[in-house]
Amino acid sequence: MPIFNQSIPSKLPQVGTSIFTVMSKLATDHQAINLSQGFPDFTCSTELVSLVHKYMHSGFNQYAPMQGLPLLREVIAVKFKKLYNTDYDPDKEITITAGGTQALYSAISALVREGDEVVVFTPAYDSYEPAVTLHK
Repeated sequence: MPIFNQSIPSKLPQVGTSIFTVMSKLATDHQAINLSQGFPDFTCSTELVSLVHKYMHSGFNQYAPMQGLPLLREVIAVKFKKLYNTDYDPDKEITITAGGTQALYSAISALVREGDEVVVFTPAYDSYEPAVTLHK
């Protein structure tokens, strides 16, 4: 197997350790509950594990469509209608992401262009500035 000897320069050399890394270490060091990220201190329900297992074996084990499963988007639209009396088109106005950081990165990527001025109020979530830097 060929060996790759060259280093790949970072596009974001000024980005240091994230606040999540710092807070996770502090939580571990002090045996505290880590509220900085999604680290639940409980197990998944057996019902959820069974349902995932069932649907994986039923063939629901492939990549979802880019916007997310249509049924999920439709259910979310119904929930917004019920909770907030607001109508959203599940095909044009709802997108499912893998999490908040990916959602923010996708939104910034879609909107920020080279030469744009972007104002980030601080303190801010630490993924805003690197995403903006990559796209302006």
